[in-house]
This record gives sequence, structure tokens and C-alpha cells, in this order.
Amino acid sequence: MALRGPSAGSRPARPPRVRATARSPRPPRRGTSGPRGLYLRARKAWDRPLTAYYLILGGSLLILVLGLVMVYSASQIKALQSGLAPSYFFRKQLLAAAIGSVLLLAAARTPVRLLRTLAYPLLAGSVFLLCLVQVPGIGETINGNTNWISLGGPFQLQPSEFAKLALVLWGADLLARKQVKRLLLQWKHLLVPLVPVTFLLLGLIMLGGDMGTTVVLTAVLLGLLWVAGAPTKLFTAVFGVTAALAILFIKTSANRMSRLACIGATDPGTNDQCWQAVHGIYALANGGWFGAGLGASVEKWGELPEPHTDFIFAITGEELGLAGTLSVLALFAALGYAGIRVAGRTEDPFVRYAAGGVTTWIMAQATVNIGAVLGLLPIAGVPLPLFSYGGSALLPTMFAVGLLIAFARDEPGARAALAMRQPGVRWKTMRRRVKKRPSGER
Repeated sequence: MALRGPSAGSRPARPPRVRATARSPRPPRRGTSGPRGLYLRARKAWDRPLTAYYLILGGSLLILVLGLVMVYSASQIKALQSGLAPSYFFRKQLLAAAIGSVLLLAAARTPVRLLRTLAYPLLAGSVFLLCLVQVPGIGETINGNTNWISLGGPFQLQPSEFAKLALVLWGADLLARKQVKRLLLQWKHLLVPLVPVTFLLLGLIMLGGDMGTTVVLTAVLLGLLWVAGAPTKLFTAVFGVTAALAILFIKTSANRMSRLACIGATDPGTNDQCWQAVHGIYALANGGWFGAGLGASVEKWGELPEPHTDFIFAITGEELGLAGTLSVLALFAALGYAGIRVAGRTEDPFVRYAAGGVTTWIMAQATVNIGAVLGLLPIAGVPLPLFSYGGSALLPTMFAVGLLIAFARDEPGARAALAMRQPGVRWKTMRRRVKKRPSGER
């Protein structure tokens, strides 16, 4: 008897269904494990829309808090030697930080249009105050520089610090308006009146003898020209003129020449002209890897001048060691990267120039201060931004940081990400919706 196969219209028998009891582990995706996977995950996190916002906010606050701690530690002996309470300088810095926090929040919430409106009054006020400093009986001379105005009691004002903020806002507004009119392609519109006004500020500051602030303002000018896309020849010409003027001012001053001679010095020299530079290196050397401990500095006991202002980085190295100084450098590097990222991703020309100017200002001033402490640059007498003691320097710097925070929040991606975090708004996922299968299917 012949065996008959299934008919043409009949279906083949299905194999029995096997119910799975547990899922087998999936093999790891290619490139998601090991060093490469770690690098990819870090890069993905680094490219998130809110990265710049968190870096600016978190980095600046950490620098400020650590600076308050170090100001308290570094200024106690100085205060006692002056017949003051040990916490005298710390309390003044804490008050300035509180006022600066209000300015930071105000800047972070101020519309761009209002900032551009304030640029010209701020510039005019800075020029007026710089002229007022040179009036006998009004300007005060400290450490050989006439750059201060007494506000009564222990409070003083240094107008040159506010000139930095004025130059950034006014220069950004000027270049943005010219870019809209497509005038920046002509070199005369790129330089005039930006360069003459900057030279006016530099001249007024140099009348008081403050070479350090002039270096920072020059860096801001070059930063604005660089962000504006100045041709290489034009940029080099402006840099050459400013360098020639700097050499002239240095050679005509014995004090500045002596500071220049102290670069890399390991001995105080004749008449102890390199005393501060050498003892700054001693402080860093005493710190070692992890420091002598908070409050255990030896150099702040009268050996190192200005331990809580210009050379607070040296006291930080002595008390917190190499780990502490590298942490400070890492925070400034993160702040600088975030500022460059904000300037590079925005579509608003004013925001681009203002963010570039603020970033150049903070990074240049930090470089000049830290370079002087390390013996790589001459001592210029500028404070470490957000870190050193000094309310006149802290207030405009915190306002500038508030500008960076506002600009970072205003990025399209950051604005959308922040909107998703508002109450009542649910997070959306990028995963595709897959139709639910029966429990037995795989």
C-alpha cells in the first residue's frame, strides 16, 4: 500500500511550541565595552545639550567656594598682623560673594536686548571712574598703583575691573551690529572704533601703573577680533602694535624690568627684588603631592607677600598640594571649554562675541596669575578670577559668569532639554513602540 503525502491544499504540521523559562544573555554590543566603550559613553555625555550649562554653573561655584576656603586660610595671619580679627578678610569676601551671587542671578535672567542697552552706559561710567581715579584727593595709591577710589571705611572700588566687563559688552554689541550690516569685511569697520576705545581704556589704566589689567584688556581685544574673524595679517598687526607698546612701557619702568628679571628665579637676589616670586615657588615645593594640610601653610606667616590675593594659588599648593592645584586648573579648563562651546554653537552674533570675550577675559587673567606664581611669567598683580580676595574683581567676574550661564541656557538644545524638565511635562523616549507579543512568542 503506497503512502500518500499531504494534499496540495493542506498546511504542514507546525513544530511544538517551546515556552522559554528565561532569557539567554545577549552578547555585548560591539564597541560598548572596554576602553573604547567608556570613551564613547563619555563622549556622548560630553555632547549633551546641557553640558556647557552644568560646567559653567558647577565649575564657577566650585571655584568660588574653594576660593572662600583658601581666602579664610591664607588671610588669617595677615589680618592678625594688621591688628584685625582673623576672619576680617574672609567676612569681606563672603559679603562680596553674596552680592556677586545676586548679580550672577540677575545676569542669568536678563534678556539679551537689555544687556545690549546697558553696554554704552557701562562703558561711559567706566571711563568716567577711570578719569576720577587720577583726580588728586579721590584716587588712592596701593602698592605703587593709583587705581582705587575709597567708598568710605574699609571699602574701596577699582574701576579698571569694571572696565573689563564694559569692554566685553560694548565690543560684542558693536561687532554684532556691524555684522548684521555686513561691515566686518572691511578692515576699517573691524578696527574702528573698537581699537581706539580699547586704547583709551588702556591709557587711563596705565596712568595708574596697572600693567596687569592692561594685559588682560589687550587679551579681550584680541579675543573679540579673533571671534569676529579678523584676517591673519590684521590680527598680527594689532598684536604687534600692542606688543611694541608693552615693551615700551616695561623698559621705561625700573619696577617692571625687575619683575621681568624674576622670571624663573630661584634666589631672592640683590635687595630681595625676587623675594615674592621665589617664596611662591617655596610654597608650592613645600606642598608636595597632597599638601601640608588646610591651615598649615608656613609661607603665609609673613614670608610670602599678598598670600590671599595675587599669590593665593601658591598657598593653595602648599596646603592642598599638587592634587589641589590640579583641581583648580581642571575647574578653570572646564569653564574655558564651556565658554568656547557656547560661543561656537550660538546663532546670535552678540552672544557669540560676548561669550568669547568673557571666556578670553577669565582664561587670560587666570593664565597671567598662575603663570606668575609658577615663575613662568612676570608678576603682574592681577587676582585669580573667582578665587582671590577682592570684591572689585569678584563682582564683575560673577556678573560675567552669569552671562555665560544665560547664554548656555539659551542654546536651542539646552532650551528644549530644560523645557522637558518643567513640572507637568513628561520625558519622551527615543525608543520605538513595539507591538506587544503574546507571552509564548519570541
